[in-house]
Amino acid sequence: MMRAKFSKTVLLIMLENIRIVLVNTSHSGNIGSTARAMKTMGLSQLVLVDPASEIDGQASALAAGASDVLANTRIVSTLEEAVADCGLVVGTSARSRTLSWPMLEPRECGLKLISEVANYPVALVFGRENNGLSNEELQQCHFHVCIPANPEYSSLNLAAAVQTLCYEIRVAYLDKTRVPEVEEEYPLSDDLERFYSHLEQTLQKTNFIIANHPGMVMTKLRRLFNRARPEVQELNILRGILSSIDKSTHSKD
Repeated sequence: MMRAKFSKTVLLIMLENIRIVLVNTSHSGNIGSTARAMKTMGLSQLVLVDPASEIDGQASALAAGASDVLANTRIVSTLEEAVADCGLVVGTSARSRTLSWPMLEPRECGLKLISEVANYPVALVFGRENNGLSNEELQQCHFHVCIPANPEYSSLNLAAAVQTLCYEIRVAYLDKTRVPEVEEEYPLSDDLERFYSHLEQTLQKTNFIIANHPGMVMTKLRRLFNRARPEVQELNILRGILSSIDKSTHSKD
């Protein structure tokens, strides 16, 4: 079976064209934690929209090993500017709105972003720590996504929300790019019958089976091999073992 192949360019585009957008973030530590959450899932494109705090030492400390994501962060004035070249924009929303909008579950969100990212940049937008995205900002998104947290305590911090949705993106990406395993090749029924005949003849030569009183041995062996379902190469090995036994018993005659 032919293996599915994806060029390195396509693989890189899938991740590099996924943009995480933070709107009006008030705590620099959240920016750093977001960068770390992104890098653990293979994402690198961070855009800040009118951040209330700049990237500082606290952001760098919480970014841990994701300083490269921080260094490449782009800062813009409006959400419109952040997503102008994106073909798909998904906004995060933790509460119902007066005007309903097409909603995605987190897993659907990851799948949709990955399914379209080879065609154009896509964006996942997160709002302010205290009140999320405004209605006007959410209306710039094609879809909304909500993390189904515990309704009795649904308070996710910004970095945790980013990590959760970036994980779903990662799962969808791995599923899209995973090389399928080569399918096993199984013997035809006729090949199996020849094997069973060979097996029975060999067992008779070694007196394991008495020709006049075979009993249930072959029936039980058939059940055993049917349960194991040997592949073509495995059956060839078994036939080789039987041939080796045949030669050994013949030389002693």
